Amino acid sequence: MLDIWIYAFVSVFVVSLISLVGALTISINEKKLKGWLIYLVSFAAGALFAGAFLHLLPELIEEHGFSVYISVMILGGIVLFFILEKVIHWHHHHVHFSDEKVHSFSLMIIIGDALHNFLDGLIIASAYLINVQVGIAATIAVILHEIPQEIGDFGVLLHGGFSRGKALFLNFVSGLVALLGVIFALFLTSYIENIAFMIVPFAIGGFIYIAGSDLIPELNKHTGIKSSLLQLLAFLLGILIMASLLLLE
Repeated sequence: MLDIWIYAFVSVFVVSLISLVGALTISINEKKLKGWLIYLVSFAAGALFAGAFLHLLPELIEEHGFSVYISVMILGGIVLFFILEKVIHWHHHHVHFSDEKVHSFSLMIIIGDALHNFLDGLIIASAYLINVQVGIAATIAVILHEIPQEIGDFGVLLHGGFSRGKALFLNFVSGLVALLGVIFALFLTSYIENIAFMIVPFAIGGFIYIAGSDLIPELNKHTGIKSSLLQLLAFLLGILIMASLLLLE
């Protein structure tokens, strides 16, 4: 059992390091980077929608079958993130964070990504409970899944008002939440059945809410023909990359 803990923690830490992929943009001119941020936001929106509808939802239905419970829990996830955003809006307007103007959707991305990373830790730990080979395969799949999402998340945080340093730090801290998923899975898997079945629908609802309520409206603020076409291409690219992972899985 100790080996499983070691394998799972090392794997999840490696996955968490993927959150620092935004560091690759350090050498890019800041003005040029800001010009591309809206397309990273569009890319992230496509990746989030695809993650919900092509990965999490089909896997959930394949494992447990479709039921009204799943629909209710997904709606519950949307309602939960709606409430969270209202709380963040209130806190944002009543508490002074810093001199930076940080949009609430950036904070929503951090919360949503943290929940997603928790699920990644849960999945990886559960895979190692089967055997080491399955655990390694799951880790590789999660890494391939994380790269496009973390690039998009980094762009969204920059677009939302964070500096590069803070965006990298918050992305990394969010990534470390996966360790809690590992601990949760390995400690409680013997006591609670179908842990993922209870959590995944909320993650799906969160993905749909963030992409549809927060990111898409940001894209609609940029209505030029050229910008709109590039946004569409970035949006479709996010979907296609997430769809291509289905072949690898």
